Amino acid sequence: MFVDSHCHLDRLDKTTEELSELLTFAQRRGVEHFLCVCVSVGEFPNMLEKVQGLANVSVSCGVHPLHQDEACDYDTLLNMARHPDVVAIGETGLDYFYSADTKAVQLTSFVDHIKVANELNKPLIIHTRDAREDTIDLLKQYKNPETKGVLHCFTESWDMAQEAIELGFYISISGIVTFKTATELQEVVKKIPLDKLLIETDSPWLAPVPYRGKQNQPGYVREVGEFIAQLKGISVEELAAVTTQNFYKLFAITPTSLR
Repeated sequence: MFVDSHCHLDRLDKTTEELSELLTFAQRRGVEHFLCVCVSVGEFPNMLEKVQGLANVSVSCGVHPLHQDEACDYDTLLNMARHPDVVAIGETGLDYFYSADTKAVQLTSFVDHIKVANELNKPLIIHTRDAREDTIDLLKQYKNPETKGVLHCFTESWDMAQEAIELGFYISISGIVTFKTATELQEVVKKIPLDKLLIETDSPWLAPVPYRGKQNQPGYVREVGEFIAQLKGISVEELAAVTTQNFYKLFAITPTSLR
């Protein structure tokens, strides 16, 4: 069975009933759990309300680095992230590719997220793009040794992946890996240890081949897993089993508690 370790169900233009149908489709394709990731603390209550009635959905709480116009202070983030349904902090991180002009506020926000993760003992979900040095340096400077996390939708270098793994992080791969232009990423994926690998859709964006150009959805994580299994020369069943186990371990979710 697969897990979609990173999706944005609230960003799909669907009613709760329609979302339930999408997740039923995903479950028929062997996807048993979904992590709905927050991009704005201000939108967190609405996100939570939209997914609360859905089976086997966990949530995170945080502010995406490209949503700094919706940034919040440390105490607000901490209080929101205390919600018992929140299994992770983020997504947070740094993006100098799309928004280098907000670097200062991104740095402050990222540090706040790291400190909240430390205080609540919840893992970090990190978005990083063209910000390798600052991302790793801030983690080394502020992260408690016990705080873990994931670099999601990873498209950076093998050197960065290694540094993150040494800090106790997992590396999550999206449908980008299936693109013909993603040859460098494919080589990185071949090197990532299985016990540090997660898979995701990042839906509604980045649909994998053969759905590229269409709206992404959690059921398509199967294509991501199949492609990576082929890259690594292992069975789809092994890839699914290991990445699912990694997910439950990182986010402290007990599979027997799934409803």
